[in-house]
Amino acid sequence: MTSDRIESIGVVGGGAWGTALASVAARAGADTLIWAREREVCTAVNETHENTVFLPGVPLDKGIRATDNLTGLSACGALLLVTPAQALRTVLADLAPHISSETALVICSKGIERGTAKLMTQVLDEVLPGGNAMVLSGPSFAADVARGLPTAVTLAGRDAEHARPVAEALSIPAFRPYLSGDMIGAQVGGSVKNVLAIACGIVDGKGLGASARAALTTRGFAELSRFGTALGARPETLAGLSGLGDLILTCNSSQSRNMSLGMALGKGLSVAEVTGARNSVSEGVYSAKVVCEMADQMGVDMPICRSVHEIVEGTIDVESAIERLLNRPIKSET
Repeated sequence: MTSDRIESIGVVGGGAWGTALASVAARAGADTLIWAREREVCTAVNETHENTVFLPGVPLDKGIRATDNLTGLSACGALLLVTPAQALRTVLADLAPHISSETALVICSKGIERGTAKLMTQVLDEVLPGGNAMVLSGPSFAADVARGLPTAVTLAGRDAEHARPVAEALSIPAFRPYLSGDMIGAQVGGSVKNVLAIACGIVDGKGLGASARAALTTRGFAELSRFGTALGARPETLAGLSGLGDLILTCNSSQSRNMSLGMALGKGLSVAEVTGARNSVSEGVYSAKVVCEMADQMGVDMPICRSVHEIVEGTIDVESAIERLLNRPIKSET
């Protein structure tokens, strides 16, 4: 990849986050194309300049176009991959005939693939060997970003300078990418925090108080850090925007799909009842199992994540999980 400015950006996925990133790209001056499976999304974006399906009420730049044909992405210098994590492998295989080895492939999905325990960069490497992979992650609600509210994220490549052309193509005063060379660390935070956000939502749903949520968030970060370190992530990445920053945001607002799901569980609803009423994905539901499987293989203790996994799977009820966590043996904080 050269240092020439990226003039055209494709967004693969027409959900709320993809639409928000398309808004950033358009404001930064890039020719911006959204690919979406849903024909109604394409029609709404092209005709009304609004994603009425996934991000209603937020006007979009009139220069943003949308298509359901992957061929149109072939001219883009960078592709922002914003499909749900569990669908990324399939979408990459469909994309393969339409992209070159120079195309920047920026993974913006947060999660770990179930069944393989692969990070998203590992999935990309398997489907597109030699692909020009990067990772964008950090504390960012789609509605905030789409409305132009200030946001900072991590943009990681094989080294920090590798990611600079994409950072320059997306950088505007209200959206600031910080460069990193730690793609593992940039992915770990976004994957594990979704599981922990469900736990914090349960705390709120049960009315256990702000002190309990702060304690859970802090101990959850300890779990995230142990997990990331075991995978080879850098401590400073885990303590940065894509780790601690994303955890703080997701565990403190009902705007988070994962936290709001946890709140509903805390109030007595089932996972099926909550997810059946939504048109968006709560990735923590899918990540909880694989995070626990990986933790077991690496010998990493993650009691909060394990409790979320068991609640989601229905092998323990919320009250029993809380009681178990509160009665863990006394030990050193560090």
